Amino acid sequence: MVKNNSLLIKRLNNRDIQMKRWVTFRALLCPVFKKHLTKTHNNIMKSTFKISALVLAFAGFAFGAKAQSTSTSTTKTTTSNGVILSVGVDAGIPTGNLSNSYNWNLGGSVQADIPVIQNQLFVTVNAGYNNIFGKKNLDGTGLDATNIQLLPVKAGLKFFPVSHFYIQGEAGAAFALNKADLGFDNSATFLYAPQIGYQFALGGKSYIDAGVRYEATTKFNSNIDNSTVNFFGLRVAYAFDTK
Repeated sequence: MVKNNSLLIKRLNNRDIQMKRWVTFRALLCPVFKKHLTKTHNNIMKSTFKISALVLAFAGFAFGAKAQSTSTSTTKTTTSNGVILSVGVDAGIPTGNLSNSYNWNLGGSVQADIPVIQNQLFVTVNAGYNNIFGKKNLDGTGLDATNIQLLPVKAGLKFFPVSHFYIQGEAGAAFALNKADLGFDNSATFLYAPQIGYQFALGGKSYIDAGVRYEATTKFNSNIDNSTVNFFGLRVAYAFDTK
């Protein structure tokens, strides 16, 4: 009987010790988890705000350009029998892990739209430059993220389901111009860029071509999954029919 009581007391003591360890474990880790969740929530909110701002900027530009085009007596629908050339400004907001170290990107591009089916389907060729600006004093470390300088070269298809409005898909390569500074082991990666946009007729054979896209690459560093470059971008370009 005494032996059984001793075993029971021993089990109860062990259970109390385990319970105390669990309480201590929770007390130590809860603040860590709470801090991590708060940081993650803040990052999501910041990214959502940036993306929303980009969409609103595109919408505002589209509304202004539409108002201008409808007030011009020489405005006509989007038609072309020749190659359309465009020169544009590109801006974007990094997404995913890239947004932890980078704020935004800015660049420019030139594009040729080559007609396949008149007024409806075009083959596109695009080349440009993008500078992705790194954040300063990352997480209070006093270190600055190195800017990423890319030269994207893309080709794709541009389809007009209705007049002016288009859906575009591109693929190609992104070349890192400052590979050594960034520690990349790949000089170039595959990239893809789905896009939607609108052509605003300015009169004659000139247009404002405005499009929103999501652009993403494969890994610049073979052993680092987070070495992709992904962003939501806005391109506003002056376009003209060469024929």
